[in-house]
Amino acid sequence: MRTEHYIKELLYRYNCVVVPEFGAFLAHTASARIDSVSNTLHPPTKVISFNQQLSKNDGLLVSHISKAKKLSYEDLLEEVISTSKSWKERLQNGESIDLHGVGKLSMNTEQKIQFEPEERINYLASSFGLSAFSAAPVLREALKEEVEVLEEKVPFIITPEKRKESSFRPLLKYAAVFLLLCATGVTGYQFYNQNLEKQELVQKEAQREVSRHIQEATFFDTTPLELPALSIKIDKKEVVTGPQHHIIAGAFRVKENANKKVKQLEKLGYSAQYIGANKFGLHQVAYSSFSDSREALRFLRKIKRTVSKDAWMLSEK
Repeated sequence: MRTEHYIKELLYRYNCVVVPEFGAFLAHTASARIDSVSNTLHPPTKVISFNQQLSKNDGLLVSHISKAKKLSYEDLLEEVISTSKSWKERLQNGESIDLHGVGKLSMNTEQKIQFEPEERINYLASSFGLSAFSAAPVLREALKEEVEVLEEKVPFIITPEKRKESSFRPLLKYAAVFLLLCATGVTGYQFYNQNLEKQELVQKEAQREVSRHIQEATFFDTTPLELPALSIKIDKKEVVTGPQHHIIAGAFRVKENANKKVKQLEKLGYSAQYIGANKFGLHQVAYSSFSDSREALRFLRKIKRTVSKDAWMLSEK
């Protein structure tokens, strides 16, 4: 099974693809950049990295392969785990694994997995069709030399122009300044008087409002009110400890849709519940939850056979 083919398909839509019991391929969006050495403009892209610590199965890869190959989830889970063990053995034996279109895996001297991403493929859907663009630099020296040649052939001289001013013009300037000062002073005095009157009216109105509030406060009834006794019924829920196995009925981006699904399953007789949002922000709804993994697998087979083939099991410790 070419597992890397299905990893490539999921990297276009998701930023985290977990290979159970092996590790996770993470995608980080990088902005457009310019290579100043080669004058090349690179479009926005997704940078792929690998994290060996994220190896817990989240159901994304196995569910995608089971839908594509139309096989059961349990059979595909065992096949993917077998592939993970084979990859680990090859790396420990000193081999390198080339995942076509994703990158290259190898083991370093510290017995840690190193990953070299494939840079020829852009997994950012918004940059589809965009490729690196090279531009030649603009040469301005040639145009500058041509302008200098033209200036030498066509010389020109700028002579200043003198204007005659009559002796009466300075008097007009002083008169205009005097009239402007007089007009400014009169306008400022009128504005000051109007503002002073408005302030007095506001103060009087504020005093009347304070007096009214004091009169109202004087007649306030200080007798304490007697409230009827309330009886509150508290439902004690049993605290569940240990591992839980949830049979997932669906995952929704909107929490209201998840709540509707819970009510729908409860009407059909299932002990459905909302189990929270996963790391992708999807709100998950379970048909039922079990502490015994064998009982959960029997229930999952029954649901897949009679209700929905898309159901899968999520195990939490």
